[in-house]
Amino acid sequence: MTTEPAFVAAIDQGTTSSRCIVFDRRGGIVSVAQREHRQIFPRPGWVEHDAEEIWANVVQVVEEALDLADLPRTRLAAVGITNQRETTLVWDRATGRPVHNAITWQDTRTDELVRELGGAVGQDRFRERCGLPLATYFSGPKLRWLLRTVPGLAERADRGEVLFGTMDSWLIWKLTGGLHITDVTNASRTMLMNLATLDWDDAILAEFGVPRAALPEIRPSSAVYGTATGVLDGVPVAAALGDQHAALFGQTAFSPGDIKSTYGTGSFLLLNTGESIVQSGHGLLTTVGYQIAGQRAVYALEGSIAVTGSLVQWFRDKLGLINSAAEIETLARTVADNGGCYIVPAFSGLFAPYWRSEARGVITGLTGYVDKGHLARAALEATAWQTREVMDAMRADTALDVGALRVDGGMTANNLLMQLLADTLDVPVTRPTVAETTCLGAAYAAGLAVGYWPDLDALRANWHKAAEWAPAIDPATRARGHRKWRKAVERSFDWTDEDDLPQPA
Repeated sequence: MTTEPAFVAAIDQGTTSSRCIVFDRRGGIVSVAQREHRQIFPRPGWVEHDAEEIWANVVQVVEEALDLADLPRTRLAAVGITNQRETTLVWDRATGRPVHNAITWQDTRTDELVRELGGAVGQDRFRERCGLPLATYFSGPKLRWLLRTVPGLAERADRGEVLFGTMDSWLIWKLTGGLHITDVTNASRTMLMNLATLDWDDAILAEFGVPRAALPEIRPSSAVYGTATGVLDGVPVAAALGDQHAALFGQTAFSPGDIKSTYGTGSFLLLNTGESIVQSGHGLLTTVGYQIAGQRAVYALEGSIAVTGSLVQWFRDKLGLINSAAEIETLARTVADNGGCYIVPAFSGLFAPYWRSEARGVITGLTGYVDKGHLARAALEATAWQTREVMDAMRADTALDVGALRVDGGMTANNLLMQLLADTLDVPVTRPTVAETTCLGAAYAAGLAVGYWPDLDALRANWHKAAEWAPAIDPATRARGHRKWRKAVERSFDWTDEDDLPQPA
C-alpha cells in the first residue's frame, strides 16, 4: 500500500460552520465534513463567536474528513486554510486562551469609534494607503475597541503578551503550535496594512493605537508557513486566503480582467486587476487578490452586495410565499416578466456601489396586475441588477476588458437566476463543475506551495465548465429594465430619520 502524498486538504472556517474537504490532483472532492458553531448575540448589533469552540470543531471535521476517505495523514501533501474575513480575535501568547470572544465581521459595535477615527476627513481618511473606507466591517476598528475596552489589554499588547489575528491566524497558530502568521489577503481586510508595501502601516497603527508587538507576520497566500502538529501532525500548512480571495483562486481567475461572483446570503464580486493597485472612484474596495511565494502580489477590486440569497429566505420565512428556497425559481417561471415590479432589498442599507446606510428596502411599480409570480421574478432580478451595478463600477474604474462572469455559491443552482444575470450583464455566465470553489482555492494555493501542482496552468487545466448562459434579450429591453431599476433604487434613499427608533435585533 502506497503512502505517497496524493491529496490536499482545505479547512474552510466560515461564519456559521467549519468544513474540511479533501481534494485529489484533478481538483475533485474526495470527502467532506462540516460542523456548525454558535452565533452569540450579547447585545443588539453585537455578533460574536467562541474561538475555542471553532477550534474544537475544526479538529473534529479534519478527523471526520480523513476517516470518510480512509486516509492516513501521510497521504496529504499539504493543508490550506480559508476563512471568514474581518472576524477579530485576541489571545494570550502564553496560555493560548482568547481574552474575549471573536468579534465577527457582521458586528456593528464600532460604529461610533469609526466616526471618531474618521475625524474631519471622514470614511476615506485611510483609503489611499489601505484601500478601504472606515467601516464597522473591518478588523482594525474591532481590535481598537478590544484594546480600549478590555481592562489592561492595551498594556499587555504593548508588552507582546497578547496576539491579534483573524481566523486564519488563529488556526495557523493552533495547527503549528505557536506560529503567528497571517496572509496578505486577510491582512488587507484589517485597514492596518499598506497595500503598496504589504506591511503593517506605522502611521495607521499609531492612529488606531495598535502596537506591532501584537500583530502577526504577513506572508504570501501560497507559501509553506510551517508543519502541523496534533490532528494533522507532519502535514505542511501551506496556504491561507480570505474566503472571497480563495474563491477567486479556486475559479482560476489568474489573469487581469478575470471576474468571479459568489452568491450566498450576500454576494461578492472580485475583479483581478493584476499587479496594479486600482483606487476605486465608484464605491468599490481595493484589496489584495492573492500572492504566491516569490512573486508579486495580485490585486483586485471588490464589490459587496448585502442582500441576495437572504432576500429568497425573506420570501420563504417572512412572507410565506414559498416553502423552500428552490421553489422561488418555479414560482418566478409562472410569469414571463416582472409585471413592472421591482424590489430593492436594502434591508439595512445598500453596499457597493452606493454605500447608503440610510436606505431601506422598497417594492415599486405595484399594480393590481402584479401577483406572487411577478414578485418572485423581481426578487431574482434584484440580484441580477445589483450585480450589474457592481460590474458597471468595475468597468468605470479600470480599462480592463471584463469578460465572462464565473459564478459559485448556493444560488447558482437557480438556472433562471443565471439566465437573468447573463441578460442584465450582457456577458456569458459560467458555472464550474466543482462548486466548492472557496475550499478548492485554499487547496490549490497549498498544493502549489509544495509542488503538488506545478504551476497555474495545471490549475487552469482542472477548471471545467458545468453550464453556461448567454445573453438572450435585446439591448432595448435591457436598457429599459436598467432605467426602471435605477429609479427604484433612488426611491430607497433617505428613508431613515434621526428620530427613528432602532429595530430589535
